Amino acid sequence: MWEIGLAVHDRNGSKVIFNSPEVYMKRSFSLLATVFAMGVLLAQAADSSRATGWISDSMCGAKHMGTGAECVKKCIDGGMKPVFVDAGKHVWSIDNPDAVKDFYGAHVTVKATEDSAQKSMHIDLIEAAK
Repeated sequence: MWEIGLAVHDRNGSKVIFNSPEVYMKRSFSLLATVFAMGVLLAQAADSSRATGWISDSMCGAKHMGTGAECVKKCIDGGMKPVFVDAGKHVWSIDNPDAVKDFYGAHVTVKATEDSAQKSMHIDLIEAAK
Protein backbone atom coordinates (compact mmCIF):
# COMPACT_ATOMS: atom_id res chain seq x y z
CA MET A 1 0.00 0.00 0.00
CA TRP A 2 1.22 3.46 -0.89
CA GLU A 3 1.61 6.04 1.88
CA ILE A 4 1.43 9.67 0.97
CA GLY A 5 2.94 12.32 3.19
CA LEU A 6 5.74 12.82 5.64
CA ALA A 7 6.48 9.75 7.72
CA VAL A 8 8.33 9.91 11.02
CA HIS A 9 8.67 7.60 13.95
CA ASP A 10 7.37 8.53 17.40
CA ARG A 11 9.06 7.61 20.69
CA ASN A 12 7.63 4.09 20.59
CA GLY A 13 8.99 3.46 17.11
CA SER A 14 5.55 3.61 15.49
CA LYS A 15 5.36 5.14 12.07
CA VAL A 16 3.27 8.34 11.96
CA ILE A 17 2.02 9.70 8.64
CA PHE A 18 1.27 13.44 8.94
CA ASN A 19 -0.74 13.80 5.77
CA SER A 20 -3.01 10.81 6.11
CA PRO A 21 -6.77 11.11 5.48
CA GLU A 22 -7.39 10.78 9.22
CA VAL A 23 -5.20 13.80 9.93
CA TYR A 24 -7.00 15.82 7.24
CA MET A 25 -10.37 14.87 8.75
CA LYS A 26 -9.28 15.84 12.25
CA ARG A 27 -7.88 19.15 11.02
CA SER A 28 -11.01 19.86 9.00
CA PHE A 29 -13.28 19.05 11.94
CA SER A 30 -11.21 21.24 14.28
CA LEU A 31 -11.31 24.11 11.81
CA LEU A 32 -15.08 23.80 11.33
CA ALA A 33 -15.66 23.64 15.09
CA THR A 34 -13.55 26.79 15.58
CA VAL A 35 -15.37 28.66 12.83
CA PHE A 36 -18.74 27.65 14.31
CA ALA A 37 -17.72 28.79 17.79
CA MET A 38 -16.52 32.14 16.45
CA GLY A 39 -19.81 32.56 14.57
CA VAL A 40 -21.81 31.95 17.74
CA LEU A 41 -19.74 34.51 19.64
CA LEU A 42 -20.13 37.09 16.88
CA ALA A 43 -23.88 36.49 16.69
CA GLN A 44 -24.21 37.05 20.44
CA ALA A 45 -22.14 40.22 20.25
CA ALA A 46 -24.28 41.48 17.38
CA ASP A 47 -27.42 41.09 19.52
CA SER A 48 -26.01 43.35 22.24
CA SER A 49 -26.94 47.00 22.23
CA ARG A 50 -26.05 50.05 24.32
CA ALA A 51 -28.64 52.11 26.15
CA THR A 52 -28.67 54.85 28.74
CA GLY A 53 -31.31 55.00 31.45
CA TRP A 54 -32.02 54.41 35.13
CA ILE A 55 -32.01 51.41 37.43
CA SER A 56 -35.32 51.42 39.29
CA ASP A 57 -37.56 48.85 40.96
CA SER A 58 -40.49 46.87 39.55
CA MET A 59 -43.07 48.64 41.71
CA CYS A 60 -42.15 52.26 40.95
CA GLY A 61 -40.77 51.75 37.44
CA ALA A 62 -40.29 55.11 35.66
CA LYS A 63 -41.60 57.25 38.55
CA HIS A 64 -38.19 57.98 40.07
CA MET A 65 -35.93 58.69 37.11
CA GLY A 66 -33.05 59.91 39.27
CA THR A 67 -34.92 61.27 42.27
CA GLY A 68 -35.43 58.23 44.44
CA ALA A 69 -32.28 56.17 44.92
CA GLU A 70 -33.20 55.50 48.56
CA CYS A 71 -36.73 54.43 47.60
CA VAL A 72 -35.36 52.10 44.91
CA LYS A 73 -33.01 50.48 47.43
CA LYS A 74 -35.81 50.15 49.99
CA CYS A 75 -38.23 48.61 47.48
CA ILE A 76 -35.62 46.13 46.22
CA ASP A 77 -34.72 45.19 49.81
CA GLY A 78 -38.49 44.68 50.35
CA GLY A 79 -38.70 42.12 47.54
CA MET A 80 -39.24 44.16 44.36
CA LYS A 81 -37.01 43.35 41.39
CA PRO A 82 -34.60 45.81 39.79
CA VAL A 83 -35.60 47.08 36.34
CA PHE A 84 -34.02 49.23 33.65
CA VAL A 85 -35.92 52.35 32.54
CA ASP A 86 -34.75 53.63 29.14
CA ALA A 87 -34.82 57.21 27.84
CA GLY A 88 -38.34 56.66 26.45
CA LYS A 89 -39.50 55.62 29.95
CA HIS A 90 -39.98 52.01 28.84
CA VAL A 91 -39.46 49.59 31.73
CA TRP A 92 -37.36 46.47 31.04
CA SER A 93 -37.03 43.55 33.46
CA ILE A 94 -33.46 42.42 34.13
CA ASP A 95 -32.80 38.69 33.96
CA ASN A 96 -29.48 38.93 35.82
CA PRO A 97 -30.29 41.34 38.70
CA ASP A 98 -26.97 40.81 40.49
CA ALA A 99 -25.29 42.74 37.65
CA VAL A 100 -26.96 46.00 38.77
CA LYS A 101 -26.77 45.67 42.57
CA ASP A 102 -24.24 48.51 42.88
CA PHE A 103 -26.35 50.86 40.73
CA TYR A 104 -29.80 50.98 42.37
CA GLY A 105 -31.37 54.35 41.55
CA ALA A 106 -28.42 55.39 39.36
CA HIS A 107 -28.27 56.87 35.86
CA VAL A 108 -26.37 54.23 33.87
CA THR A 109 -25.22 53.13 30.45
CA VAL A 110 -25.63 49.42 29.78
CA LYS A 111 -24.56 47.03 27.09
CA ALA A 112 -27.27 44.40 27.05
CA THR A 113 -28.93 41.67 25.05
CA GLU A 114 -32.58 42.62 24.74
CA ASP A 115 -35.60 40.38 24.35
CA SER A 116 -38.23 42.75 22.95
CA ALA A 117 -41.01 40.16 23.08
CA GLN A 118 -40.51 39.62 26.83
CA LYS A 119 -39.50 43.25 27.49
CA SER A 120 -36.44 41.95 29.30
CA MET A 121 -32.69 42.28 29.01
CA HIS A 122 -29.50 40.55 30.07
CA ILE A 123 -26.96 43.13 31.23
CA ASP A 124 -23.51 42.38 29.80
CA LEU A 125 -21.83 45.59 31.00
CA ILE A 126 -22.99 48.46 33.20
CA GLU A 127 -21.33 51.75 34.09
CA ALA A 128 -22.39 55.11 35.49
CA ALA A 129 -23.69 57.38 32.71
CA LYS A 130 -21.57 60.39 31.84
